[in-house]
Amino acid sequence: MVKHVEPDQILVRMPSLRAVKSFVAAAKYQNFTRAAEALCVTQAAISRQIRELEASLGVELFKRTGRAVELTEAGTIFYDAAYLSFVNIAQAAQRIENSDKHKQELTICCSPAFSALWLSVRLPEFFAANPDIDVNVVTTNNYLHMEPGVHPDLFINKASDPREGYHSIPLFYDLIFPVCSAQYLAQNPEITTLEGLQHSTLLNLSPYGRSQIAEHVDWGVWFNSQGVDIDIGPDGDRHIFSANDYNMLIQMALSHQGVTLGWHQLVAPMIESGLLVRAGDLEVQYREKLHYLAYSESRRDNPAFVTFKDWFLRKIVEDEPTSLIELGQEGMA
Repeated sequence: MVKHVEPDQILVRMPSLRAVKSFVAAAKYQNFTRAAEALCVTQAAISRQIRELEASLGVELFKRTGRAVELTEAGTIFYDAAYLSFVNIAQAAQRIENSDKHKQELTICCSPAFSALWLSVRLPEFFAANPDIDVNVVTTNNYLHMEPGVHPDLFINKASDPREGYHSIPLFYDLIFPVCSAQYLAQNPEITTLEGLQHSTLLNLSPYGRSQIAEHVDWGVWFNSQGVDIDIGPDGDRHIFSANDYNMLIQMALSHQGVTLGWHQLVAPMIESGLLVRAGDLEVQYREKLHYLAYSESRRDNPAFVTFKDWFLRKIVEDEPTSLIELGQEGMA
């Protein structure tokens, strides 16, 4: 006996996509004639499709004043949803069309801080050597709950197992030390000592922001590792600026506003260029706290992935004194 499928209420209730397409064009250009030109149809066709759509929804989508049209409140709500849906469909279609072409594509997921302060500095070298590979970077602080349809080829983060089906390679352990601008150091030379540092303006990463890089990028934890117990809370006797965005703390340091904790992997290029300097020689190594490259097992033999992975691991070996990668391992030549 044939089993009947219950009607899909979402699909059944969907208005005509042709009508929605006409509506989106009319809303975008706020003119039926221009919408018709954009879609290569007649103005009458646009008007008819929109009338049918309004009848289907039971509301007016436009306020009509002469030749000009303006979205109603309902029209604005519908346009926001419809336009975004068409953008997603168009992008998905483009990816499918390009899948068999020579150009290869790779999606990398990492924190906003790692993207801005590590990848952006080094990716131009990769692009120059591999013009046939397109790289998409997705930044997030929540690796476990990503947008639907986002399936990164690889993650760069502190979680060894971000999700099922991925294999992780340990990259480096964490090295943390105080940094500031050269100008701020010149104006506050006492911050090279532990005593002076305690009474300086501290730029601190808030607990929520520590998920971007590491939980121990925190002044309380750092001072404690030096044998000093200080109160960096709101009732403390020192000036504290806190933010959940590590990029903002770095910008504040570059603007001579105080001292922040530098995660070596992110601030090393700025120290080499002189934009930032170390405030003294004190540092803390967290050898038990690692960062990983986690890649999808399904992409293990993908040429674009293999090329990027080999380049990335080689950069880690070249640039990071805390690297755990050894040449000849994990596919490196």
